[in-house]
Amino acid sequence: MTYPFRILAALLLSSLARLTAAEAKPNVLLILSDDHSYPHVGCYGNSDIMTPNLDRFAAEGMRFDRAYVTCPQCVPSRASIFTGRSPVDIDMSRFSAPLPRAIKTYPEALRAEGWFTGVAGRTYHMDGAVTGMPPETQAVFDKFKLITFPDRLDYVKVGSGSVAQFAQFREFLDRKPAGKPFFLQLCSNDPHRPLNTQGPVKHDPAKIKLPEHYPDTQLVREDFARYYDEIAHFDVLFGEVMAELEKRGLASNTLVVFMGDNGASQFRGKGTLYEYGIHVPLLARWPGKVKPGSSTAELISGEDLAPTFLEAAGLPVPPEMTGKSFAKLLRGEPSAGRQFVFAERGAHGSNLPGNTADFDLGRVVVSKTHKLIYNVLGELPYWPVDFAKDAFWQELVQRHTDGKLDANINQRYFAAPRPMFELYDLEKDPNEFSNLAGTKDAAGLERELKAAMQEWMILQRDFVPLPVTTTRGSNRAEN
Repeated sequence: MTYPFRILAALLLSSLARLTAAEAKPNVLLILSDDHSYPHVGCYGNSDIMTPNLDRFAAEGMRFDRAYVTCPQCVPSRASIFTGRSPVDIDMSRFSAPLPRAIKTYPEALRAEGWFTGVAGRTYHMDGAVTGMPPETQAVFDKFKLITFPDRLDYVKVGSGSVAQFAQFREFLDRKPAGKPFFLQLCSNDPHRPLNTQGPVKHDPAKIKLPEHYPDTQLVREDFARYYDEIAHFDVLFGEVMAELEKRGLASNTLVVFMGDNGASQFRGKGTLYEYGIHVPLLARWPGKVKPGSSTAELISGEDLAPTFLEAAGLPVPPEMTGKSFAKLLRGEPSAGRQFVFAERGAHGSNLPGNTADFDLGRVVVSKTHKLIYNVLGELPYWPVDFAKDAFWQELVQRHTDGKLDANINQRYFAAPRPMFELYDLEKDPNEFSNLAGTKDAAGLERELKAAMQEWMILQRDFVPLPVTTTRGSNRAEN
């Protein structure tokens, strides 16, 4: 059959238009490190840590100086990232819970509009504790078909270690249909414990500067140096991924975001609502949209990524998402920003509640200048997540038992009870040493932050007691 020239021309123009439209849709790549607190990247002013690839990436894009996750633990935090909603709101505050099928994720919205979507690398955590389930749990998962992500996305794979993770990244791109934009969440194991990286970079324990809230012992220094080694190891993987994007000609049309999924398994980190637990590194590069070398001090929540990616893709943001898009911020346009961010602490892992590492309850509100922590179970002593059995912590426990521990360190990690409320001025007291809760000078500010937390908890239908009640007095001291 012979087509007239006009018809051939029209068909050609139509094909070109479709290709142009596909190319105009941005790819989205989210890279998550695991247990990584905000100061521990060179571009944040840390001269001890070796992260040349992340630093170069920051110079090519935007650095976020006040990014917070919605929980200092992997599963609830990642649930917020996927859904644009708080863990309390979507019933994901129990660590091993699967994401309910009825709760939609932003990759599903992208997929419905033509994106090739996937997750790869370290477990994405949204289908419950898929390994090591007791038979009773496995039976429930099977009966009610609770594992949902293979249905939600085009590509779902899990791999441990940077070699397997990079291989999955390349495989995902190989499988992407030509002309389709993609979304991928690529997850790394680093710097999650155990800190046993075999990477080429080694940090000298004697030369690194410890954070001010750390006890200074040889074992602590050795552990902290290994944590830095793990981050340097992740930096190598990050550099390989960026190089692969360039090699395939995808970098110019890809919004790449790097973020820590929650704070480090370190002192006052993972499992706590202090800065090292919920304040994480966040970097973004989007050629032609994000100004290279830019930075912002606007408050960002982990639940803000979902609406941001949807807006960047030109898609509507579902009304149920409570996250606030920062796409305008990326483009350098005026943006109202947030007044507060909120986070919660709940169960961790699948153990019975033997201590506060396994089960604790807390809420926090962070403003532009201050933070209020609500320790719901403050009667129970602090117990660290993921390092309670490590030698450096056991040494501190023994010194505490023997009455040989520095008084400040003793109060910081072995106080019993913990205060119900902690209020910190993050500008004057970034180390969170001076609790202002209950003081006369801070009474007005404390009321303001409690009111903000009260509103958030009511609207989220939170299950823990509200911080402001009509009851006068308490059986427990507040500071």
